[in-house]
Amino acid sequence: MTDFVNTWNNESFLSTPVGPLGLISMRGTEELGHKVNSWLVRWREHTEETSVEGDMRTTPGDRPDFLVKTVCPRFGNGEGKGMIQETVRGYDIFILVDVGAYNCTYKMYGQEVPMGPDEHYADLKRTIAAMCGKAKRINVIMPMLYEGRQHRRSSRESLDCALMLQELVAMGVDNIITFDAHDPRVQNAIPAVGFESVMPSYQIFKALLKKDKNLRIDKEHMMIVSPDEGAIDRNIFYASVLGLDMGMFYKRRDYTRIVNGRNPIVAHEYMGNSVEGKDVFVADDIISSGESVIELARELKARKANRIFAAATFALFTNGVEEYEKAYRDGIIDRVISTNLTYRRPELARAPWFIEADMSKYISYIIATLNHDRSLSRLLNPYERIHKLLDRYTLEQAESGIRLV
Repeated sequence: MTDFVNTWNNESFLSTPVGPLGLISMRGTEELGHKVNSWLVRWREHTEETSVEGDMRTTPGDRPDFLVKTVCPRFGNGEGKGMIQETVRGYDIFILVDVGAYNCTYKMYGQEVPMGPDEHYADLKRTIAAMCGKAKRINVIMPMLYEGRQHRRSSRESLDCALMLQELVAMGVDNIITFDAHDPRVQNAIPAVGFESVMPSYQIFKALLKKDKNLRIDKEHMMIVSPDEGAIDRNIFYASVLGLDMGMFYKRRDYTRIVNGRNPIVAHEYMGNSVEGKDVFVADDIISSGESVIELARELKARKANRIFAAATFALFTNGVEEYEKAYRDGIIDRVISTNLTYRRPELARAPWFIEADMSKYISYIIATLNHDRSLSRLLNPYERIHKLLDRYTLEQAESGIRLV
């Protein structure tokens, strides 16, 4: 709590809120939504104790927290509707939605149907429509951007992500917050509206350092490797902030065939300094089936790399985790670090190779800062926080006498 007071009270919360804060946690985000709400309630209670003017006391006194009750029931044929079960008039509404929560189901013609991204997006629109324009401001927090991988046109294709953004803006959405957008330039579709693609770099690296206490983070013992050309920016950031060398793979594809909607990868070609004897950190936005990450890890091991740490903002594992279990047993993969921004398979919680970075506190910082109409610049740039984290990590290693690998 002291960290919150010292860091943020002086700037973010000593201003007039846009309106009473309301948080809508859509189906599939209940766990994350309750964690975010818990942080906001703790901060509200603290600022009430200190009686700071313009603080977090932005909710009517009869409300125990910031969560607004909503439901999206379905009819027997699969049609649905959105319902707001309490007033949102004049509220600054933040809607948390996970389009990847395939664990949610509904009944259609007597059959149990899993909800895909289309169903979650439809429920988001229903919920916005149910507000009837009464909310003072609507902000959508969509960690995994709907149709984010369909961000550009390469032939006669639909531009689904751009259409989605324009549709939300037309419905009255003022700000859209996402995490690690596949291509942030998609915001060009809505140039006059707030759009932020937030990188979870600090939280992911913090989770790794918390779990592994014997890392040697210097050029002689560690490297950053980009899995492909599309992930260069995020890996350049890690290399720059950590002061490490960086290599890169590029995927040679067979453009004469399409398998599962994509051109299959023929080979991973490496460019960069030798990885021999070094730990390798690889960062990407999505682990989908995960086959390319394991193949990349094999390529690195063939080049005599030491440990392989794969980080991804969204760990989907669409084909299950069996291949990763085997790769871990075979010494191919050492760790996979990901966030709780989308639904994770339950078996990941038991996997010794999986590390989860909790993003709830960070999201609550973003919500509270926007509610008070303050700049997000300090929150979006984790450079100083990562350096402080590294200093603490090095000090802990020296004090505990940990044997470094």
